[in-house]
Amino acid sequence: MNVAMRPIEGVYLCDQLDLPEIFGDAVAGIPDLRLLKPSDVTDPENIRFALAWRPAPDAFDAYPNLELVQVIAAGVDPVLRTPSLPKDAVVTRVHDPEQAAIMAGFTAWQVVWHHRNMKAYLDAARRSEWTRKLIKTLRPPSQVTIGILGYGYMGRAIANAVRAMGFPVVVATRSAGAAQDGITRIAGADAVQKVAAHSDILINVLPLTDETRGVLNKNLFWAMPQGAALIQLGRGEHLIEDDLLDALNANHLSGASLDVFQQEPLPPTHPFWTHPDIVITPHEASVTSPVAVADALAQSVREMAQGKHPTTAIDRESGY
Repeated sequence: MNVAMRPIEGVYLCDQLDLPEIFGDAVAGIPDLRLLKPSDVTDPENIRFALAWRPAPDAFDAYPNLELVQVIAAGVDPVLRTPSLPKDAVVTRVHDPEQAAIMAGFTAWQVVWHHRNMKAYLDAARRSEWTRKLIKTLRPPSQVTIGILGYGYMGRAIANAVRAMGFPVVVATRSAGAAQDGITRIAGADAVQKVAAHSDILINVLPLTDETRGVLNKNLFWAMPQGAALIQLGRGEHLIEDDLLDALNANHLSGASLDVFQQEPLPPTHPFWTHPDIVITPHEASVTSPVAVADALAQSVREMAQGKHPTTAIDRESGY
């Protein structure tokens, strides 16, 4: 007689998003998995995995046999800094080529915004003015260096996209490597500062770690060339906000594009909203489709059940 295998049970854990509403339909199609809301869990000891994003501080305490935590995005720091995360649980993330392409396209748009001073055109259009500002002053892409802090999955996609647009690229990486196809890699303890010093437009996609917290600060901004711009896509905690405002107000930096913030949603009274040289987007530079998250979850749980170390597991010590 054939006995049906009991599905592997997991739980949604998030303090901000309605994960069942967003991912429920996609996850429902995964065979041999059962994913529950915390309120629907009848036996917490049966829970072996979680699908998570920004869980409550004590979210993991109820599940003594939790082995795996699948994060719904590429960044995992909101889960890693959760106090109740079991020390032996494997944390996995999503590696979605479509998400990387979305991030690269968004970043390329921001690069063009700063390179071509698009704000000046929009301001002139609102005044019904036919103003050609760059006909004598535009620097060709080959003379505008794009710096990238972080050369992981997203960083590589961004580097390839902006290099294809003709910009030289310099990146801060964990390990040095020869320049290839117009992309120069700089490693070492001072790599971030060196990249900033070369960057006419600096893009941050670093993971959040103890070493990178507050990395976007006055020392870095004043090391950048006069008139440089910042594109901040990493984590809100990377940026010292007052230092950025000081650099902009002193006209050392020409502008900034900000997608992530220390407090989200950004409070309506925050000075970033009204600053003329800041472009704000609501933490949507890139998104992952529910199908991609479901596929990543299925792969991680399948590998866990087979006794394998999941392919997309991160190193909890380094944070990525």
